[in-house]
Parts: sequence; C-alpha cells; structure tokens
Amino acid sequence: MLNKEYPLHDMNLVFDMIEQSIKNGGTHDKAEEEMNLLMHLYAGLPAEAVEHGMMFIHGRACEIPASSDIIPLHVRLMNLLEYLEKIEYLAEIPATMTSEEISKRSEMMNSLDEHEKLFGTPLLGYQFNMGSKEPKKAEEGEDEDSGRLLLMNSQASVFACKDIYKTAIFYEDKLGFRATHLDDEAMPHIKLTRDNIAIVLVRGEGAITKPAREFGIKYDMYIYCSEPFLLHNEIAGNGIKIIEDLPEAKAAQSQTINRQFVFEDVDGRHICVSQFIETA
Repeated sequence: MLNKEYPLHDMNLVFDMIEQSIKNGGTHDKAEEEMNLLMHLYAGLPAEAVEHGMMFIHGRACEIPASSDIIPLHVRLMNLLEYLEKIEYLAEIPATMTSEEISKRSEMMNSLDEHEKLFGTPLLGYQFNMGSKEPKKAEEGEDEDSGRLLLMNSQASVFACKDIYKTAIFYEDKLGFRATHLDDEAMPHIKLTRDNIAIVLVRGEGAITKPAREFGIKYDMYIYCSEPFLLHNEIAGNGIKIIEDLPEAKAAQSQTINRQFVFEDVDGRHICVSQFIETA
C-alpha cells in the first residue's frame, strides 16, 4: 500500500519520482536496474496498458481486466514504489521514538529483503543489466519468480445444469461463492468464485447433467484445501449432505491417501475436498 501522492495519469512523472528517490541514496545496488527495466517495458506499451499501471498505483487494481497479461509488470512497479517509500521513511530518524515506532521501523527494515530479491530478475521475458542501453531477453531457464509472465492465468470447472439459477443460489447461500452473470461471452453462463476456486455453470440437457459417478468416476470435482477441518465444519454446519466424513488428524496418519471429505451439491455432484500439502 502506497502513502505518497503520485500523478494521476502521467507515468513519466512517476519514474521521475523514482529516479530522484534512488539518487537520494540508501537503496540496493540493483534498484536502478529495476527502475530501468520497468521504465523501458512501460515505454513499449500502448497508452491503455500504461494507464492500467496508474490504476494499480492509485488502488484501483480491481478495475483492470483479469485477462491482462502484463499484470506482473504492474506488480513489480508497486514493489519498487513501496520499497522506495520505506527507504525514505527509514532515512528520517526522529530525535525520540516510542516503543511502537521502534517496532514499526524494525518490521519495515526486515521487509526490505522481500522487495530487493526481485531486483534484476527477469520480467516478461526481459532483464536489464547495468551498462546496457536497453533490456535484453532473459536467458532460457532463468528464474523469474513472481515476475514471470503466466500465459495461463486461471481456470474454471464447467458444470452443466438443468437449472443454473437453482445451482447458483445453492453455491452462494450454502458454500459462500459469489455469482456473476455473464451473458456477453461466447457461451452465456454464471461464474461462481470463492478464494482461488472458479466454477462456470451452463445449461445442459440429458446425460451431460448426470453426476460423474454414473460413468464410473468417484468425484465430479476436487478442491484442494490447506485446512479441510475448517471447511468441513462450515459445510456441515450449513446442512449440506456429507457423503464421506473427514477422518481425525491422528487416524489419518496411518492412511495412504490425503486427508479428505466428500459432500454432495444440489445437483447430486460429489465434491471431494482434499488436504493440500505444500512440497518443497
């Protein structure tokens, strides 16, 4: 979150502010590389895409189309701006400090590494090295971390329903999803979203609306959950039919499968919620 006032529609002025802040000193050696990379990438964008960057700066990121493939660029710009604001704040040392102020400054100091680790890393297939006049294409295999361009941004399961409104109401009222009615796309549908899950509801007829188990498949959908116990309690508390209960954590230690439970939705689909275990 940014605290300084920035121009509303002029990215050149933003970079003037960045350049001056870096010249004031106290920044990482690669902060200038990061500025040059971002500046050159923005210089090659159409005006609308640059304006999206300005929207990011002014807290209006939610208005940017989710399909935009240069969002990583805007995220890197915000990372640099937040970093420079912290550097400027830390440079001004008050004569006296409360324990709260000392704690705040300590947390801010410790957070600088998280910003700096992106400096000089590839972004949108390019990187900028000191001494060069323009960004060069990143070498194959170089790690771009969170600045990597993702060509596949998100996905959604497609549920065929005889009554998409009935299904949408169930997922909204019982499972906490948010429904968006989309009639301006090639396939009119209702989109359901919650956390990182997206489901598309479409009208269907005949066998296509039957649950997967009628075709010999156990589940219609998997949802990976970091803590299934909490979601199990929420779902059971809303009166949703539980098909397979969640085993106790201790009992699950002897199982050869992930800890999971299964519930049934309003159309008879069996949804499996499986514990997500992050691997190194």
